[in-house]
Amino acid sequence: MKLWKALTYAAIAAVCCTGLYAFQRTADWGYQPATSNVKAEFSWSRLRFNSNMGSYGGYGGYGYGRGGGNWSRDYPKADRQFLIALNRLTRVQGRPTEQVVNLDTDEINNYPWVYAVMVHTWTFTDDQAKRLREYLLKGGFLMVDDFHGTQDWENFMTGMRQVFPDRPVEDLTDKDEIFHVLYDMDDRFQVPGEQYIRSGRTYEKDGYVAKWRGIRDDHGRIVVAICHNMHLGDAWEWADDPEYPEQFASMAFRVGLNYIVYGMTH
Repeated sequence: MKLWKALTYAAIAAVCCTGLYAFQRTADWGYQPATSNVKAEFSWSRLRFNSNMGSYGGYGGYGYGRGGGNWSRDYPKADRQFLIALNRLTRVQGRPTEQVVNLDTDEINNYPWVYAVMVHTWTFTDDQAKRLREYLLKGGFLMVDDFHGTQDWENFMTGMRQVFPDRPVEDLTDKDEIFHVLYDMDDRFQVPGEQYIRSGRTYEKDGYVAKWRGIRDDHGRIVVAICHNMHLGDAWEWADDPEYPEQFASMAFRVGLNYIVYGMTH
């Protein structure tokens, strides 16, 4: 833990005060740099899944991002913007590009931390659900994001109950260590997507209040971190847009960084 606490005050101030301006539009997000396969302490992975909404071609969806499915919303820019923050604001040596993983093979076991979006559209076979369950109980960590309101929650839980039929979902509190491993985050608030610029609303559908939830293993470790009624990925993606409010981008980065540090140290 001393490694994580060695983060400088200057870096903390940078992410808290200049989240919008730390990221310049300098990359073609479809380009895979030569460093994409370098060895690193941490590799960011994104979960690719079958969708039960508008699916086509196996891993279908609405065609978000460059990946062509619901799983790929904000991909790959959000992932790479986040990795810039990880490398600038912590001492974690992160690989500069993301890795897409699915549940059809054991490849996910090569990545200790995985991110998933639009999880109200996911669907699993029994084998896929079993593989994800085993991954999480062996030490993996899953962060889910970008789903909103009552119906999205019910749809999300349909898939989650395949993975963990008997484990409860609980509301996380200010006392949970996940909110203090790097940044103290007692001041959490709802992070909206880019739609806020046009609508002025922090919520979507009937998701008026941000829900910070989790599922634990037998040892009390959070293995699924649930960000409901939020769109952190959009905040990462639009952090370099001067119209997107800095306070939302900064909160989104702090949440993600805390979750990575927690997942990698617990």
